[in-house]
Amino acid sequence: MEQYQIGPWDHLIDTVSPGTVLEQYVPPELEALGRQVMERYDMKVSNMVLITSKPDKGGAIWRIDTDKGPRSIKVLHRHPHRSLFSIGAQEYLVQQGARVPALIPTIDNHLYVEAGGKSWIVTDWIDTLAPVSKIDLDGASQLCQGLGEFHLWTKGYRPPQGAAKSSRLHGWVKYYQKIIAKIGWFRDIAEAYKETAGSQPLLQVADEFERQAREALDRLNASEYANMVAMGEPHWGLAHQDYGWSNGQMGPGGIWVIDLDGVSYDLPFRDLRKIMTSTMDDMGAWDITWIRGMIEAYNRGNPIDQQMFEILWIDMAFPNEFYKHVKEMVFDPVNFLNLELAPILQRILATEATKWQVLQELYADKEKYPVGTYEQQYVPEQWNLAVPELDRCFVLSAPAPFFDYTVPVPAFTSQSQQSGASDPLPAELIPYNEPAAFFDYTVPVPAITSQSQQSGASNPLPAELIPYNKPAAFFDYTVPVPAFTSQSQQSGASDPLPAELIPYNEPAAAAQSLSLEPAPSALSAPPAPPSAPAEPVASQGVAALPVHATTLAPQQPISLRPSRSSSNAKKKRRRTARRTITASRRRINSSKRSGVSKRKTAVGVNNKQRTVKKITSAKSRTTKANRPSKRILSKRPTSPQLAPKQKTRKVSRKTA
Repeated sequence: MEQYQIGPWDHLIDTVSPGTVLEQYVPPELEALGRQVMERYDMKVSNMVLITSKPDKGGAIWRIDTDKGPRSIKVLHRHPHRSLFSIGAQEYLVQQGARVPALIPTIDNHLYVEAGGKSWIVTDWIDTLAPVSKIDLDGASQLCQGLGEFHLWTKGYRPPQGAAKSSRLHGWVKYYQKIIAKIGWFRDIAEAYKETAGSQPLLQVADEFERQAREALDRLNASEYANMVAMGEPHWGLAHQDYGWSNGQMGPGGIWVIDLDGVSYDLPFRDLRKIMTSTMDDMGAWDITWIRGMIEAYNRGNPIDQQMFEILWIDMAFPNEFYKHVKEMVFDPVNFLNLELAPILQRILATEATKWQVLQELYADKEKYPVGTYEQQYVPEQWNLAVPELDRCFVLSAPAPFFDYTVPVPAFTSQSQQSGASDPLPAELIPYNEPAAFFDYTVPVPAITSQSQQSGASNPLPAELIPYNKPAAFFDYTVPVPAFTSQSQQSGASDPLPAELIPYNEPAAAAQSLSLEPAPSALSAPPAPPSAPAEPVASQGVAALPVHATTLAPQQPISLRPSRSSSNAKKKRRRTARRTITASRRRINSSKRSGVSKRKTAVGVNNKQRTVKKITSAKSRTTKANRPSKRILSKRPTSPQLAPKQKTRKVSRKTA
């Protein structure tokens, strides 16, 4: 029987029993699959309670009671390659001493299990976690300081091999442009449904919010944003992207951060902006004391500078809350404009009344922070020209790791060697190209003999002067190199070519497959974190251990495209939005065409009346012209309407 494939189950709303909340429901097949996954762990489960689920995406988390204490089991709704990015981040943070739940290894010492087309993890369940207070500044400050510490711990993270990298670091400009375009959609929808109650209020404020968005985009382009993102993703670390009062809770040692499956590379203080603007929206007004307190608390956890403060300020000035609350309009415009928009706009406009005064006062705080340096320092290549040892002729320099071609360098001899003098050319002056170890092509180098060997002299060319191409160890192709023999071997002489002169290509190791199957000799999982959290280390750039998986189903061909089941809901929402926008624009165009048609009809009627009048006049003139009158017949007609009758009149005149 084929294994159950996990996908969204929000379409089951009509099949479940009445009164069932989908966020508290999972299909029975999913729960059965979770029990199979738990058999891979060294624990005995006595109870399994669903905490929450994501029916529109296909994710869920349970609390389980085991003989090893309370734990949680979670199915990550994203593609397994994308989930591997967050699993590696969580393991890296545990090694750094961060306050995040530790991953529990399987019996086979792997950190996650792949089943049903998704990744499953088991972590510790910390009973002592509790949300901080939302009604006073102390609780908000604790939340923001914990966020800063989390961001500091994430610096230097690099994902494990095979993970799909998630990064929003370079996407700020495109994001701002997208929101500006969608505000234009809101205006089009309001124009198309002018008969709704919320149409006119939305049209009155849409231009102002679009102006704010464009001004923020101009400020972003004029800031140090481009130089800041050029520092690289490991320099900035990760942003949680969903940090809030539920995902940051007080526990042993400080704030613990949970639900890390959505982390991505970004300017980390975007998390701080989200928590601040959403808090001000909940309060109904902007408070400079709260804003300053939250920024100062974050600064204690992760120091900021003037450039970071400026971009944080720009992001606060962007109309994020307006877009967040109004964007649902595209899915059901009539009901939204009639029933929901009025109270939303009322609250947004009340908050806007205090927002800009606070932002103007806050901008002066920029001078409190040090100036950051975001210029990439050029480090020239260092040449080591120290005196070589007796058994070596030169010192190797560091190879260039980004190119795949190594130029073969022939052996050089000095003029003194050619003339037989005893003063050889210093070896440091002989260029040496160490091969690049990143790509898969190795240039075969023929054996090179010196002039002394060709002439049969007893002073052979030192082997160190022959260029050596170390084979690439990353890919699986090795250029075969034929065996070379010296001239002395071909002639049967007893002086064979030294072995050092024959190029050697070490076979390349097979390319590590992207398969998530465990290696035969997997490294053991790291020990549990110490009781006292270690100091954050920002300089470490690579996770210490690779991340392995146990796959319950037969391994399928790997594709980096998202699974169809996990993306159906998002595609459906996008189609609905596109249809709404298209219908709105058609209504606008139809109304415009209707007005033009009415005007054209009126003009046509008038033209028709004029034409009838002209024809009547022409007929009357023609009738008069055909009368047998000397006066009329003696003159040629001059009116255009009488031109066709000229021949008739001439004939009538001749007949008369």
